Parts: sequence; structure tokens; C-alpha cells
Amino acid sequence: QVHLVESGGGLVQAGGSLRLSCAASGPSFNVYTVGWFRQGPGKEREFVAASTWSGASTNYADSVKGRFTISRDNAKNTAYLQMSSLKPEDTAVYYCATSYSGGVSNNKNYYDSWGQGTPVTVSS
Repeated sequence: QVHLVESGGGLVQAGGSLRLSCAASGPSFNVYTVGWFRQGPGKEREFVAASTWSGASTNYADSVKGRFTISRDNAKNTAYLQMSSLKPEDTAVYYCATSYSGGVSNNKNYYDSWGQGTPVTVSS
């Protein structure tokens, strides 16, 4: 099973940017789909973005399209989530996850390894 560690979260003003990182260790990272999810206060965990191992196929939640970009550097076993034009409603704990099954599903049940999360707070 892949071990995942997120970093890069913090406090940012609305309109600002952050880049989250997800460092992986364990089995070969470059065969996995990587997904980012988030869980806001009192909310269910929701899909944010996903990328196949090659980066050729990506998927984004409507709420982040045009503002967030998922990428990965398989040589570094690291995935990224570049977040721009942040809004207070983006405040959440952000998790990365991996799936060996291919595709870019937005279903959290599709993913089998999860990190511990990194908190992002966007102030108005």
C-alpha cells in the first residue's frame, strides 16, 4: 500500500494561492491514479481533482475548475494541487489519495490509500 504525506496547507487571504504537495512512498507511484479530496467543517469529504499516472487524463470538480490544477512528478513520487483565486468556501482539510484501478473517478470509495490531510484556511 502506498504511504502518502500531504504538505503545503496554511492560512491565506481570499484571492491568494497555495500549492499542496503529496509525497508518496512504497510501491511504484507512477502506476497510480492520484486524487485530491477535501472536507470542510461539518461537511462530507468531497472530490476536488484527479489525474491518471501519466497526467494525460484529469478530472476536476465544477467548483474548482479554472482555479485549481493537479499535476504530478513521478520521478519525485510527488503530486501537487496548485490552488489559485482561493475563496473562503475552499477552507477544508485537503487529502490526497491513490488508486491502482486507473481512470479519474470522483468517488472516494474508488481510492484505497489516503494521507492524513493538510488544512487550508481562506480568510475573507
